[in-house]
Amino acid sequence: MSFLVVHDISHTYFTEKTATTALEHISLSIDQGEFVSFIGPSGCGKTTLLSIIASLIQPTEGTVTLEGKKMQAIHPAVGYMLQQDYLFPWKTIEENLFLGLKIMEIDTPEMRASALSLLERMDLKGTEKHYPNQLSGGMRQRAALARTLATDPKILLLDEPFSALDYQTKLRLEELVWQTLKEYSKTALLVTHDIGEAIAMSDRIFLFAAKPGRLVRTFLVPSELRQLPPFAARQHPSFSELFQFLWKELDSLETTY
Repeated sequence: MSFLVVHDISHTYFTEKTATTALEHISLSIDQGEFVSFIGPSGCGKTTLLSIIASLIQPTEGTVTLEGKKMQAIHPAVGYMLQQDYLFPWKTIEENLFLGLKIMEIDTPEMRASALSLLERMDLKGTEKHYPNQLSGGMRQRAALARTLATDPKILLLDEPFSALDYQTKLRLEELVWQTLKEYSKTALLVTHDIGEAIAMSDRIFLFAAKPGRLVRTFLVPSELRQLPPFAARQHPSFSELFQFLWKELDSLETTY
């Protein structure tokens, strides 16, 4: 049985005068410990699908199951990391870090110690009493990742978490996230517009078309790339070949729609 199953998901946004179908008959499954990416033209429903998996939105049709259980409400097994870090500016990094533990009522000395070790893992030791405005953008995103992982989610949803960063910081954070998720055996879903990022970090890539959003192809990243950290994967000869192929596929979708 697959770890996460999205079965025949469709979703329509309704207003008083219009109905816009964002997703149509999406079905896919993801194994435990797998890292997958969603790519596609703007408006293809990638973020909507991520929100449905997180139970932030209930789909018009279809179901999402995690370990065989239907997802109907926000679940502690799911962590969500966004483009903005959304750290509370009036709280210290440590207070932000422990926030999820308090909300989920698992704020124990053991969980706090584990959370602080994550902060150290993110090379943020010594920032515990700092406020977010005292940290760089990359440091804040690392703190946000530590906060997301502090509650020990089984699956991590990443909605363009690196897109607001400069290129060098982005590459460093890709490397850190990839290594951390491998170390903790986490399952991850990444929404991105960056083809290179999808190839460098993923085991599989799901390509979506727009109007309405639908899954058109699934790509298995070659094993020689999957075994490498993101920066090293970008240097491999197979990377450029897959990048060009995906770029043409994506370009044809954007031209068509």
